[in-house]
Amino acid sequence: MSQTPPALPSWTLLSNHGHVLVCLATDPSVRLRDVAQTVGITERAVQKIVGDLEAGGLVTRTRTGRRNRYRIDVAQPLRQPTATGCTVGGLLAALSAGR
Repeated sequence: MSQTPPALPSWTLLSNHGHVLVCLATDPSVRLRDVAQTVGITERAVQKIVGDLEAGGLVTRTRTGRRNRYRIDVAQPLRQPTATGCTVGGLLAALSAGR
C-alpha cells in the first residue's frame, strides 16, 4: 500500500525579502520578473522588496545597458536582534553551502 507524500508546510524560514535577496545574490543580473516567478510573488511585490533592500543598504542597483545589475553588501549586519554579529554575507554563505 503506497502512501501519499506529506504536504509541504505553508510557511518558510525566510521572508520574501530573504528569498529575493538570495535570488539577487545567485544571479546579479536576474530580471525581476524571473525573481517573482521563483519566489512565487508578483513582480510588483519584488520591485517593492528590492526598493526596501536598497533603502536598507543591502543592495545597490546599477543600470547596465537595458538591464539592472544588483550588488549585495555582504558586510551589512542582519537586522534581527537574535542575529547579533551575523552578516548578510554569512547568511548567504550558509544558504549556499547546502547546494
